[in-house]
Amino acid sequence: MVLSTGSKKIKTAVFISGTGSNLKSLIKFSKLKKSPISIEMIVSNNPKSKGLTFGKIHKIKKNIFNFKKQASAEKEILFKLKKNKINLICLAGFMKILSKNFILNFKGQILNIHPSLLPKYKGLNTHEKAIKNKDEYSGCTVHFVNSKVDSGKIIIQKKVKIKKDDTPKSLAKKILYQEHKLYPKAILKISNL
Repeated sequence: MVLSTGSKKIKTAVFISGTGSNLKSLIKFSKLKKSPISIEMIVSNNPKSKGLTFGKIHKIKKNIFNFKKQASAEKEILFKLKKNKINLICLAGFMKILSKNFILNFKGQILNIHPSLLPKYKGLNTHEKAIKNKDEYSGCTVHFVNSKVDSGKIIIQKKVKIKKDDTPKSLAKKILYQEHKLYPKAILKISNL
C-alpha cells in the first residue's frame, strides 16, 4: 500500500459534485493530530457544488472540470494530481464515473463512500431500493475504487437500522450522519496497513 505515512501526511484530493458534507467532515478530520491525511485539492465536475465553499473557507485549491469531454478533463486532472504529488483520492458524492485508464493511474489509491451495504444496491437510489425491499438494515460502505461501479474491495461498513416509518429522505439523513464518521475510520484503517 502506497499510504505508509511515516511522519508526513498523505497528500489527498477530494472529488465532489454536491453539498460536500463528507468533504467537510474529511477536512475536520484532516486537521486532527492523529489524521494521516492533508487535503491539498478539491476537484468537482459541478461549478455550482455547494461543497466548493469549504475550499474557500479552508484555503484548499479547488479545480472545476467539465466532464462533457471526459477524456480531456481526466487528462488535465491527472496532470494536476501528479503535479501536486497527490497520493490518495477520496470520492465524496462525486457523481461521475471515472474511466478505467484514470483508475489505473491511481490503482489502490482511490476510495469511495457509498450509501448502502455493498455489494447490495450499487449505483443510485439506494435508499428507495432498501425500503422497497423491506430490508431490516441499510448503511454505508467505504471501498477501493476499481473499474466496475461500486465493486472494489470493501474497507469498512456501518449498519443502520431501517425503521417502519423511514422514508428515503429520513434514511438518507441517518446514513449520511454515519458516513461522516465512517470515512475517517476507513482512512485510518488503510493508512495503518
